[in-house]
Amino acid sequence: MRISLRRRLATAATALGLTTLGVLGAGAAPAQAAPADCPAGYFCAWKTDNATGTMYKTNVDAPTLGAWDNQFRSVSNRTGKYACLHDDPDLGYNGDVWSVAPDPAGTEWGGPGSTTVSSVRLVTTERECGGYEPYPYWYAGPQATTPAFGDLNGDKTADVLARDKAGRLWFLPGDGSGTLVGSGGWNAMNALTRHGDFSGDGKEDVIAREASTGKLWLYKGSGTGSVGSRVLIGSGGWNSMNQLTAFGDLTGDGRSDLLAVEKSTGKLWLYPGTATGPLGARKLLGSGGWNAMNALIGFGDMDKDGKADLLAREASTGKLWLYPGKTGAVGSRVLIGGGWNVMAGFLAVGDHTGDGYTDLAAVTNGDYASNMGRGAGNLVVYSGRATNGFQTGGLESESWSGLNGQF
Repeated sequence: MRISLRRRLATAATALGLTTLGVLGAGAAPAQAAPADCPAGYFCAWKTDNATGTMYKTNVDAPTLGAWDNQFRSVSNRTGKYACLHDDPDLGYNGDVWSVAPDPAGTEWGGPGSTTVSSVRLVTTERECGGYEPYPYWYAGPQATTPAFGDLNGDKTADVLARDKAGRLWFLPGDGSGTLVGSGGWNAMNALTRHGDFSGDGKEDVIAREASTGKLWLYKGSGTGSVGSRVLIGSGGWNSMNQLTAFGDLTGDGRSDLLAVEKSTGKLWLYPGTATGPLGARKLLGSGGWNAMNALIGFGDMDKDGKADLLAREASTGKLWLYPGKTGAVGSRVLIGGGWNVMAGFLAVGDHTGDGYTDLAAVTNGDYASNMGRGAGNLVVYSGRATNGFQTGGLESESWSGLNGQF
């Protein structure tokens, strides 16, 4: 049974707006229960180390446990959600919180991680056991340019889409809030990218690759942060490509284009956008060597020449390179800096600070360590500057762990 420790302060939980729910459905079963007696859809606990004797069960949040307070010694989680076991009553965060992964089949049971459990909460993703919302915190200021880069809802701020471990899609409008725009199924996609209007309606769209089929799908943007019905733009074969990146207009025809690296050859290909959504015939941009890059970022215009530029991270060195956009090509690369292998992912966020320069956000991995913080799940924003490159990054949020991608 996967059980891991999470600790958060009660003040942080209050700030996140966590609420206490009722205990309908909680109770005790007859004596001499065993793990197999835990009903499907319930979280169960016993007072013994071998899961025998009187059994507690609930399928809803339990802010208090009554006679079962501090009595859990064995647990089984047959719900479809994570069970958060709080040492504090009322789902508080002054003490420890342990998470028990869902096991609907009831094949696993074990110790609860703590002998002082006082309340139970059932949540969809493990990060919520730590006092976080299902989505991360994202704030962005108004951009100086129009149309604003990365703006999904037309309010002149850069927006973000985040996918959680349950396969849900969240829209983050830049004010700290999050809205569910995809209730599930997004884990079927093994590549997600955006930045640009591919359908020709003036709204930013999302491109996704389906893992099981290699099909490429276009999800048309609604202009409000959500996406509409999908349209097939690639009938198969896209699993042979790496680093799918919505780039902006590289061909100079006013339409957004897609870049991708061919796994078998390391070639970089340009797939031009068309007036109707499907992609045009591909054009070779790089004859080889692009498999050395483990991240491509459709960044926007860094060098202020009016053309979209490409950032690429070199896997072996952690160096970040700028490839200036030219009409139908990319120019000679320019070194931005090293040390970027401590980042798990990147977000092209346009002019996040509103100072007229294009910025970059990055989510840290477990190797990250600085005087601002350490470990995975930190969001660091690097402000642009007048010359190519970035200012020293600033830590903006520690709430980006436990997700399944952001773009």
